[in-house]
Amino acid sequence: MKNIELLVLDMAGTTIDEDNVVYKTLTSAVNDYGYVVSLEKVLSSCAGMEKLEAITSLLKEINGNEEDAPAIFENFSDQLKESYKKLEVKPINGTEGFLLSMKSQNKKIVLNTGYTSEIAHQLLNKLNWKESIHFDALITADDVSESRPSPEMILLAMKKFNITEAHKVLKAGDSVIDVEEGKNAGCGLTIAVLSGAQSKAELEKASPDYILNTISEAEDLL
Repeated sequence: MKNIELLVLDMAGTTIDEDNVVYKTLTSAVNDYGYVVSLEKVLSSCAGMEKLEAITSLLKEINGNEEDAPAIFENFSDQLKESYKKLEVKPINGTEGFLLSMKSQNKKIVLNTGYTSEIAHQLLNKLNWKESIHFDALITADDVSESRPSPEMILLAMKKFNITEAHKVLKAGDSVIDVEEGKNAGCGLTIAVLSGAQSKAELEKASPDYILNTISEAEDLL
C-alpha cells in the first residue's frame, strides 16, 4: 500500500459524532429568517463547507436574499455555542483506537474542519482529545484564506510537518467537498466515510479512492 505519512481527517461526521447538530442548527438558523429549508437540503448543499460560505450558497440555491447571510451566520454561531454546551459528543466507533494506532506507527494526524477554531476546540475538549496524544495538529477554516474544496488546509498541514510529496497524504471526510479538497491537493489517498453528512450515492459523485463505513476501516488499507 502507499507509503502514507500524514492523515488529514475531517472532524464532525468523520472522527466525531455530534449527531448532525451543526446542520440541524444551520437549518433552524436559516428558517428563523423566514425561509423553509429541510435538513436533507442543508446536508446535501452545505456539508463540509465553511459555514458562512455554506449559508450564502444555500440562499443562492433557494433564491433567497444573499444579504441575509451574515446575520444568519451570527444567529447560527450563537445557537451552535448553546447547543454544544449541552451536547453529548462522542468519537465515531473505533476512531480513538485508530488514531492511537496510526500515531504508534509514527504517522502524523491533522484534524481539519470547516468550523471556526473556537468550535473545533470546544469539540476536542468535550472528547478530551489531546494534541500529541490523539492528533498532531488542528487546522480550521480560521487558519486559511480559502476554505474547502481549496487544498489550502492540507497544504498547510504538509508544511507544518515538512511533507513535500502530496502522494504521502491521506485525506478522509464525510462530504464531497472533503474528497475534492483531497484531490485538489494531489493526495495519494482520498477516503469518503458513511458515518456523517452524505450518502454513498452523493459521495460516489466525487470518485474517492475508497468509501468506508467508518474511518477505522482505513487501518486495513494502511
